[in-house]
Amino acid sequence: MNIKELFDKAENGTLTYTQFESLAKEANAKFADLSTGEYVSKSKYESELEAKTKEIETLNDTVATRNTDLEALKKQLEDAGTDVTKLSELTSQFESLKTKYDTDMKAYKEQLKQQEYEFAVKEFANSKKFTSDAAKRDFTRQMIESNLKLDKGKIIGAEDFTTNYRADNATAFVEDVADPTPLRPSKPS
Repeated sequence: MNIKELFDKAENGTLTYTQFESLAKEANAKFADLSTGEYVSKSKYESELEAKTKEIETLNDTVATRNTDLEALKKQLEDAGTDVTKLSELTSQFESLKTKYDTDMKAYKEQLKQQEYEFAVKEFANSKKFTSDAAKRDFTRQMIESNLKLDKGKIIGAEDFTTNYRADNATAFVEDVADPTPLRPSKPS
């Protein structure tokens, strides 16, 4: 249900807040406060998740290909037997493949580590209330660039980073203000 449908049910299209609240409750309508920065559309989340999954699948395929190449070369070495020229050529290919495999594996692990860190930073940023999407993006970008340590999904020094960021960018965060206590009218004497 959307807000327009609620107002369509109202007389003359006008509602008091209490009437609006009552109609929304009856209709099981749920509305998100987007100013908190905590809402991420399901489609955006799913598309990011799909992109990361494809990236991981591609990297896994690369590793599998390298493993297959190494096994094939190992078999060729065994088949070469004592032919010195063939052995030398295959040994060279093997060393080249092994170097490429080690390089690809290191890049793969680094990429997974970076993705895990970026995900943790985004999750941490989602726990904060920002005044705008731009403030949230800047905070996230700077935190990613700071390359803090990640330990079991927790970012070490995240709160210190937030404190320092808040000091430099005071208007980036929504300040929680306590509701003022209403003044009681004085009794006439």
